Amino acid sequence: MPVNTHDGEARRPPFDAAAARRLREALGMTHAHVAYGIWAAYGIRREPAAVASWELGESTPTDAELAALAGALWCAPAELLGTPGTLREFRMALGLAAADLALRIGMDQAAYERLEDGGRWTGTDRQAAALAAELALPLPALVRFTGREARLVELLTSAATTRWQGYVRPVGKVAPLPKEQLQKTLEELHEEYHARMTASLSWTGGDAPDESGRAGRDFLDGVLAEFWRRVGESAL
Repeated sequence: MPVNTHDGEARRPPFDAAAARRLREALGMTHAHVAYGIWAAYGIRREPAAVASWELGESTPTDAELAALAGALWCAPAELLGTPGTLREFRMALGLAAADLALRIGMDQAAYERLEDGGRWTGTDRQAAALAAELALPLPALVRFTGREARLVELLTSAATTRWQGYVRPVGKVAPLPKEQLQKTLEELHEEYHARMTASLSWTGGDAPDESGRAGRDFLDGVLAEFWRRVGESAL
């Protein structure tokens, strides 16, 4: 695991040390060459030992260092990152500055930066759509970043336990997917939930309602993941 005691550690990107080493070696560059490239093009002075430390996973570059390193290695920042998981990581993978992204989606920069720091989404539906387009966000990530996961879980729970037909439109507002796909998925969730409830009663001869309740709760605890699994590639 990378070891880093800098104050900005929590804000550092998920650096792929092996990729950095592989890209450098493919170019026939030494650590000194990379360090010079970082300084010459971006004005960031780093010793060759710092570049070696990144490649060994002993430390990780900052946002600015990552962009400079990508430039020195003639690659996109995404090639030096692991799989993005946070909003900031999706932005960094595209080499976008927070100010530029905020401008593109029509959001105040300070509000956007608060969002990256874990703040509450305060944007509009239009801004959410722009954010998804600019960062090529998978739908599950967009729902999470815009603070709509809890609402989606609530709707899915109701659809599974009551009449699913009444939840197609509300779910579609939170997770915009084709109506036919939503209908099919909600119906499947509803059927699966009730099948589990019925099966658990059958196993116990109908004498253990607690077992039935547990089976239902277990299913509902994972209903969001099951929803995303069932809607498949179109949301991922």
